[in-house]
Amino acid sequence: MAAEARILGHGGMRAVARAAQVSETTVPKGVDELEAGEEPLGRVRRPGGGRKKAADLAPGLRPALLALVEPDERGDPMSPLRWTVKSTRILAAELTHQGHRVSADTVGDLLHEEGFSLQAGAKTIEGKFRDAQFRYINGQARQHIDASQPVISVDTKKKELVGDYSDPVRDL
Repeated sequence: MAAEARILGHGGMRAVARAAQVSETTVPKGVDELEAGEEPLGRVRRPGGGRKKAADLAPGLRPALLALVEPDERGDPMSPLRWTVKSTRILAAELTHQGHRVSADTVGDLLHEEGFSLQAGAKTIEGKFRDAQFRYINGQARQHIDASQPVISVDTKKKELVGDYSDPVRDL
C-alpha cells in the first residue's frame, strides 16, 4: 500500500487507505517503514492486540448460552445440523439478566461457533400442550441419560388417508 501511495503522489495515502479499507494512519506508517528501508511487518497490530472476544473474557458465557438453548434445540437427531428458534435478542437479554453482558450479535456468533443456525419457526402456532409434551419428554430423556440408561429417539408422523376413501381400509 505504501509503494502505491508514493506512486500516486499528493492525496495517494488517503486514496489507497480508502481503496484498501484500512485506517488512514496505516498507510503513512507503511510509507515511513518503506523510506527507512525496514522490512514490512505484514500487519500493523501486534499479535494479541485488539479487543478480546466476549467468550474469552467470560468463560461461563458459552455454557450459560448452551443451557438456555438446549431445551429448545431443534434438528434431526441423526444429523449434525442444529438450530434454535429462540431470538438472539431474547437470549442476550436472559444472559444479561444472569450477569453476562452480551449483545445479540455476540450471541449469534457464539451459536454459529457451536454449530447452530438461526431459523425462524416453521409453525407460528405451536400450542402450549405440544410445547409441554416436548419439555416433558426432554426432561425424561435427560434423567435417563444422567442415570447412564439408554435413550432412543423416535420421530413419527401421524398418518392420514389422502383422497376420497369411502370404504374403510382393510388388512388382507
